[in-house]
Amino acid sequence: MGRFVYWMNVSVDLKIEAEPGENGGGDWMRIGESLHREFNARARALTMGVEGRVIHEIMEDFWPAARTDASLPDFMREYAEIWTAVPKVLVSRTRTSADHNTTIFGGEDAIARLADLRQRTDGDVGVGGANLATQLLRAGLLDELMLFTHPVILGHGRPLFDGDVPPVELDLIEHAVFEDGVTLHRFSVRGAR
Repeated sequence: MGRFVYWMNVSVDLKIEAEPGENGGGDWMRIGESLHREFNARARALTMGVEGRVIHEIMEDFWPAARTDASLPDFMREYAEIWTAVPKVLVSRTRTSADHNTTIFGGEDAIARLADLRQRTDGDVGVGGANLATQLLRAGLLDELMLFTHPVILGHGRPLFDGDVPPVELDLIEHAVFEDGVTLHRFSVRGAR
């Protein structure tokens, strides 16, 4: 059985955006070369990715063209190759097509279809998007949080999860420190189905 892993950059106060429209960016993040190479290694190890519409559209707007953009450093071009090649599921009620090895799950049964996919898949499945991760957590299908915490308190902004989530116990399974004070905390979710 596969494992759903919610991977996100967060502030110390667990915000993923300081302002609406940052869309996974923001000058508060400290992503240098060694951290990006860590992202590449972890992305390469994923069996597949599952993304909500917003995060998928952010990714598809940048990474496919980045593969051949000579102005970008090699580690960014490498990530672009990984992202475009990995099989992906886009969870969207509005999209009907997508490129770059992407299948679309839409409609009211998307979470049930993801549960079935998890049963039929081996390895770690990266989850991108707060709304999608929230739905998976509520359904008892989220297996792990992989949080890259940047040393900043934003004080406001979009939280790691959208809306109310049930109380969930976690177990720390990995901790690492990277350049500029960025830390990794990986937690397994107790009680995931």
